[in-house]
Amino acid sequence: MPADPSAHGFGEMPLRRAADASRGASPTPKARSSGTSAVEVRRSSRRRRTVSAYREGDRTVVLIPARMSEAEEQRWVTVMLDKLAAQESKRMLGDRELAERAGRLSEQFLDGRARPSTVRWVTNQNTRWGSCTPAEGSIRLSHRLQGMPEYVIDYVLLHELAHLLVPGHGPEFWRLLESYPRTERARGYLEGVVAADRLPHLPAARRE
Repeated sequence: MPADPSAHGFGEMPLRRAADASRGASPTPKARSSGTSAVEVRRSSRRRRTVSAYREGDRTVVLIPARMSEAEEQRWVTVMLDKLAAQESKRMLGDRELAERAGRLSEQFLDGRARPSTVRWVTNQNTRWGSCTPAEGSIRLSHRLQGMPEYVIDYVLLHELAHLLVPGHGPEFWRLLESYPRTERARGYLEGVVAADRLPHLPAARRE
């Protein structure tokens, strides 16, 4: 957990396997960008089996073992950013906040042309992430999105906003989403969720 009690953090997470980097890894903090905010990676020789992350002002700090390889660092930064974003999105957005979020997305990415009359969560959409009725200007998001990273929720919102302007999934529709920088990442996340749901439930391992 972060020393700063005002910072939002994602608790320490154990590594699945030991880092395979050389012992010469530098503990010097490394700054990078996640696309929306700065990310600072801090290596520690005292940290051996856990990775943690927390918000510090407008930065995200990721703490990793000093011996971790560059490839492992990149993988764990992505994992922790997603988990931190998911943790933050669990602060339940009400329908009002969802509508305000849709308005901001429309202004930012669609020049304010998509103006929904209502935006709300629903619990009867188990095969779709979102839906809209252009004639009514209504947008509905599946409750299954709750708890997912905010960039995923934003993508689904923007997807439905675009349908208020273009009903189908032709080239004109996808051009509307080109300006959203996390379209492919969000689509990959949702495809991963769908794929995981289709996996068989394996029996628990026997205890010897």
